[in-house]
Amino acid sequence: MTFNLDIIGVWLLVLMTLCILSYLYGDNPFYKIAEHIFVGVSAGYIFALTWWDQIWPNLFGRLFPSYVDAGFDFSPSYIIPLILGIFMLFRLIPSLSWLARFPIAFIVGMAAGLKVYVYINSNILMQIQNSAIDFSKSGGEIFNHILVLLGVISALVYFFFSKEHKGTVGVISKIGIYFLMIKFGASFGFAVMGRISLLIGRFEDLINYSSQQYNYATPIILIAMIVSLGIWSFQNNKAEKNN
Repeated sequence: MTFNLDIIGVWLLVLMTLCILSYLYGDNPFYKIAEHIFVGVSAGYIFALTWWDQIWPNLFGRLFPSYVDAGFDFSPSYIIPLILGIFMLFRLIPSLSWLARFPIAFIVGMAAGLKVYVYINSNILMQIQNSAIDFSKSGGEIFNHILVLLGVISALVYFFFSKEHKGTVGVISKIGIYFLMIKFGASFGFAVMGRISLLIGRFEDLINYSSQQYNYATPIILIAMIVSLGIWSFQNNKAEKNN
């Protein structure tokens, strides 16, 4: 059996995949190890990516252009986000943690303002525009527009609780329920389809890495994990009986 960096990477890939899939057996040390590694690596990767792609060129590249060659000129206004960022770190110091309220308030206020604009533009104005019927289109497109308009109105009526859902209002709200159920079902099916495709991809990799080319990575690691889980389960059951 020969090992190089590519083979070691394949073995680690198979090991992490099987560790995550071991949760099907139940909560176990293999799953916990893989979970902690995933969280730690993800946090480190996101921090490094944010630092070198956002903070370093966009902030320090404008405050210290002679030291950070990011193609920007000196901008004294960027001292403000630097100060706010330092204030955010004061959350770690109890006596100065109150200073972190300023950057948090700025972030929340700015995010709220941006989200309100995006929400109104995409979820309200664009919805009204897409619900309008364009009679210059073909018959099939007109039917689709009528169907969308019917779905929007009936769904809104379903969430209108100021009037009891009886008579005409009840019929329209029931139609709205059907549209909502179709939407939820389609969304759930699309999500499941995407997850299943990812799972199939992982199984294909496990099968491909079972060959001699990769030193039988999948069967060896799988057998080792099954034996280890069996021993771990036996010891846990024995400890519970003793207690």
